[in-house]
Amino acid sequence: MKPTDEQAAAADAFHAGNHLALQAGAGTGKTTTLTLLARTTKRRGRYLAYNRAIAQDASTRFPPTVQCKTAHSLAYAAVGHRYAPRLNAPRRPAWQTGQALGITKAVRIGEREISQRTLSNAVLRTVAHFCHTADETITRHHVPRLRGLDDKDLHAQLASHIVPFAEKAWADLQHPDDGNVRFDHDHYLKIWALTQPKIDADFLLLDEAQDTNRVVEQIFLAQRGHAQLVMVGDSAQAIYQWRGAKDVMTGFDGTHLALSQSFRFGPHLAAEANRWLAIAEAPIRLTGTQAVPTELGPLTRPDAVLCRTNVGAMAHVMDLLAAGHRVGLAGGGDSLRTLALAARDLQEGRRTHHPELVLFPSWGELQDYAAHDPAGRDLLPLVDLVDAHGTDAILAALARMVPEPEAEVTVSTAHKAKGREWPRVKIADDFTPPKDTEEHDDTGRPVPGPIDDGEARLAYVAITRTRQRLDLGGLSWIHEHPDGNPPMPWTAPQPPRDDCTHAPATRPGGTTDSRGALQPALGAHAVDHALPAARHRDR
Repeated sequence: MKPTDEQAAAADAFHAGNHLALQAGAGTGKTTTLTLLARTTKRRGRYLAYNRAIAQDASTRFPPTVQCKTAHSLAYAAVGHRYAPRLNAPRRPAWQTGQALGITKAVRIGEREISQRTLSNAVLRTVAHFCHTADETITRHHVPRLRGLDDKDLHAQLASHIVPFAEKAWADLQHPDDGNVRFDHDHYLKIWALTQPKIDADFLLLDEAQDTNRVVEQIFLAQRGHAQLVMVGDSAQAIYQWRGAKDVMTGFDGTHLALSQSFRFGPHLAAEANRWLAIAEAPIRLTGTQAVPTELGPLTRPDAVLCRTNVGAMAHVMDLLAAGHRVGLAGGGDSLRTLALAARDLQEGRRTHHPELVLFPSWGELQDYAAHDPAGRDLLPLVDLVDAHGTDAILAALARMVPEPEAEVTVSTAHKAKGREWPRVKIADDFTPPKDTEEHDDTGRPVPGPIDDGEARLAYVAITRTRQRLDLGGLSWIHEHPDGNPPMPWTAPQPPRDDCTHAPATRPGGTTDSRGALQPALGAHAVDHALPAARHRDR
């Protein structure tokens, strides 16, 4: 297929040797563009994939001059193989590891007693957080926050107990042959990063750059002196900050270009996506493909229902099962099953070791915390679900689910739906609007509160998973919200410049050609309509 003007502009910048940040909106063909760049040069490259499955798929699409690897695979080849005797060791309870590190008794912080088991778990989580950063040493900001110890001073007290043991655990992990702490893949990645490695390649392609954690960012950016850096992703799909990911694109020192022509859906859905892109102040707006007549309207038989939360997903699973549907849950039900079992432990008077509920001695205390403490409001849907149905009913429903290929409808959180698509998608009703402010408009109605940009990015991900029809469902309130009708025309923000020619991003209704000039909106492109539901796809 003939490259679009935007793809041609990216190829021109690449061949000029520019460091390049390529904003690729939903369904705009980022992988096709990257392979275009790779196939038009004889230089040796490395493609850094987000996970192994993406790397394996990419290896069938890129030329032999480009090696497709994850950061972990590069780290394993460099240093990780030395720790092979410790990898895949038998799992052991965290309290046993903590005991081996010297954690032998509980401590009291504020009004709560922190058990040896909880301390041990926090130590291991601290090391895990450290491994996802670019930091050289473990400090108190790596210590996880525990529910019930939300106060800053209480967390500082917790950290003073945790950090010395976390440092001891990290020292234990430096031994290649044996140790007390179970060795995993993030450990050797961090060990490799601390050696300030040099990747042997003429250019590097970093995929899903908006979800890069800081340790991978550090490794990637350190190659600038000898290799051309190309990062591709979608800043508006940066939805994993809560687990340490960082959008490394917007502040990247290089030429910034965009892919805004979506091949996945048509103009109506592109306009809906642009509402959320405007709220999130994203550096791109989308143009839909005329040949894809995506509709917006109610759905009675969706292929997928996308939820805001795990608890919302569980509620929809139960409703659909009760209606007689064969239901699949994206990613499986392990996390929900673990949460339900933790709730049952509390109801039956036992302490739980679930990291979200570990400090609550009883179900009643969790109910009170969720209902009355602002820090616990996000647990209220879980409490309501368990109180309404009971843990046995929830566990029974999870056991009745079928594998996704056998399901009539897939239920997923928006987070787990990222990178996927279905023909017909419905948005669940747990995407609730922001609370009203205390102000009132001229008619006396409360003025809606502002929309959090993180919630706007998550909504954008959710609504762009469809090809044929979207039921806005729980996001329909956006049409009544004052932020839901962004002013036009849109002007692209100016990212950092280097000493290369800066090509402007695209605007709604048009693209830029290889010289950066604004062109009319592209016409119809060939689109494969026969793809199976929920297939991972990138034109």
